[in-house]
Amino acid sequence: MRAPLIAEGLGTCLLVCTVIGSGIMAEDLANGNTAVALLGNTAATGAMLYLLITIFGPLSGAHFNPVVTLLLGERKNWVPFIAVQLIGAVAGAVLAHAMFGLDLIQVGLKPRTGIGQWIGEGVATFGLILTIMLGSRYKPEQVPALVAMWIVAGYWFTSSTSFSNPAVTIARGFTDSFAGIRMIDAPGFIIAQFAGAFAAKFVASHLLSSQE
Repeated sequence: MRAPLIAEGLGTCLLVCTVIGSGIMAEDLANGNTAVALLGNTAATGAMLYLLITIFGPLSGAHFNPVVTLLLGERKNWVPFIAVQLIGAVAGAVLAHAMFGLDLIQVGLKPRTGIGQWIGEGVATFGLILTIMLGSRYKPEQVPALVAMWIVAGYWFTSSTSFSNPAVTIARGFTDSFAGIRMIDAPGFIIAQFAGAFAAKFVASHLLSSQE
């Protein structure tokens, strides 16, 4: 059990470090152009997701996400998995800040709230779970690429920029950088994520059962 937990914690740490770190770097280099900053943030996150799922998938399933663990993981492992995901996520925020010489623990001040953004998070997480479930059935060897592509697309077509992950959402509440979110806004995102995830599981299960 030790190796899967290390893989989940380390993977979530590196994922959040990439999301926040690339956001800091992109914003510094974009000279105020938000679209360019988001493009840099997107590219780094997509590349890291593909890498992490590929190398850690055989060890832990590469969840890096409490929603994935609760809906698709083994029931006996959900508590320790989610614990290390949360710890790893916050550690990733701290690591990103350390690399750029910023205060290690910050308070997110960027407002991200409202019905439109909640719908965006629901859609983003719906698509993520649908991608994992159908991809695992029909193209298991391509799941790393499929998940990375969904998140890359979600950064741009969803109103929320596709957090799709409660652990990442909480960690982003501890950064006042490009990727940050006010902690008061995090619960709305997390509720929307679970709603989208449960809807996706229902739809995917129905589609898969119809093929049996």
